[in-house]
Amino acid sequence: MSEVLTADCYEETIDALANQLSLDSGLILVAEVDQQVVGVIIGTVDDNKGYYYRLAIDVSHRNRGIGRTLIRHLDKRFQNRKVNKIMIALDRHNEHLRSFYESLGYQAKDFMSGIASLRIVNG
Repeated sequence: MSEVLTADCYEETIDALANQLSLDSGLILVAEVDQQVVGVIIGTVDDNKGYYYRLAIDVSHRNRGIGRTLIRHLDKRFQNRKVNKIMIALDRHNEHLRSFYESLGYQAKDFMSGIASLRIVNG
């Protein structure tokens, strides 16, 4: 992640990652190609809503469906936990992914800005 995310984003994300790993590692998925990690998605559940918190794909592996696959698999985990709604947590670091999520069928009502209020919790 340190190679894909900006330094600020990495600092914010690594703490959330560590917290989520300690509470519920089942909502963190990685994608590997030739035994190299090329993508990661961090999810969390808060107030019975599932959130895509952070998605990071190695630059050399983008536009190959890895992000879509990670989202699809995390979505299945959310469904197994019977969350009421799946949301996308947006902040200044991932606002550029809005059109990507929209291409997957998400709409304006599915985005949550200001993730400072989002808690990484044991859902």
